[in-house]
Amino acid sequence: MRALRDKDPNIRFAGMGGETMTASGFESLFDISEISVMGIIEVLPKLRLIMRRMNQVMADIRERRPDVIVTVDSWGFVHQVLARLKKEGSQIPRVHYVAPQVWAWKKGRAKTVARLVDRLMTLLPYEPPYFEKYGLHCNFVGHPVIENTANLMNDPDSFKDKYGIPERCTLMSVLPGSRHSEIKRMIPVFKQTLRQLKKAFPDLYLVIPSVAAISDKVKTAFADLDVPHQVILGQYERYAAFQASVFALAASGTVSLELTACGTPHVITYKFGYVTNKILKHFAGTKYANLINILADKFVIPEFVLENCRETLITPNILDLMQHPAKTKAQIDEARQHLLKLKPDDVLPSEKAAEVVWSVIELI
Repeated sequence: MRALRDKDPNIRFAGMGGETMTASGFESLFDISEISVMGIIEVLPKLRLIMRRMNQVMADIRERRPDVIVTVDSWGFVHQVLARLKKEGSQIPRVHYVAPQVWAWKKGRAKTVARLVDRLMTLLPYEPPYFEKYGLHCNFVGHPVIENTANLMNDPDSFKDKYGIPERCTLMSVLPGSRHSEIKRMIPVFKQTLRQLKKAFPDLYLVIPSVAAISDKVKTAFADLDVPHQVILGQYERYAAFQASVFALAASGTVSLELTACGTPHVITYKFGYVTNKILKHFAGTKYANLINILADKFVIPEFVLENCRETLITPNILDLMQHPAKTKAQIDEARQHLLKLKPDDVLPSEKAAEVVWSVIELI
């Protein structure tokens, strides 16, 4: 959005988005956290709300008639919107950002993407060929985390002073997710793990970065944990917390890339409900959940997902890493080498993405 404004200060952005986009001048119909849910069975309780919001998005597109539609990730929802536009004969150019992971599973989805969008912007350098064979114009634009973490100021003492955190403590970042459904599943496992870690590190102190939409629930969920902790908000504070922390326990996602960029050793975890765990175990087409591990094709970042997301497995691994600094240094050094693969050679990811969108607008 900022890079596009550099090209045209009068450009307007509207549709559906989250709090960070809204803070940058985005006109959002609703907060995307309402319908942000992952899984198979997990979607069912929110299905009526999702369909209602989808109808709202479609009505808004018909009314606004934007110059270009840029969809971002969330292929389950986005696919339905794009399919409806296609069926209606809409001539508005469609650009999608973040390719569905067809290399992991559902390889046939690449053909569907090519049928529904005009341009595809990918985060990973090896993704375009999966879609180009169906005639879709693709651009590797890189991952935004590369530039979001490019100019960080490492000042752990100031961070601790700001939040009243003891100067001498074992500070750990704890990230149970940003969706309501995630924190409901992940926090109980995290609390079990943290209680065990407290026995090994009596001076353990937790910082829990969150987002406004779920922060109250996060505070309530951790209220009975007998480990001192702070819930913080904001991207800048989040990165400051990572840099001040000696370790992090995180739900799988982009956060692993952020932690790597900040130099914070970590493990990642994730699970769904029982039924979804079983289904994904048998149908997922990749050995790894973590993007760093996928890029490396080996376990650089320890991951405990699906049926392995258990305190009895997570705790010993964290203890081993925290008690052996050479291992955590090796983890971050190697992970950062793979992180560099997510940066395009010529420009910043935001500038590259803006160039693609702008080139589509210029063709109108």
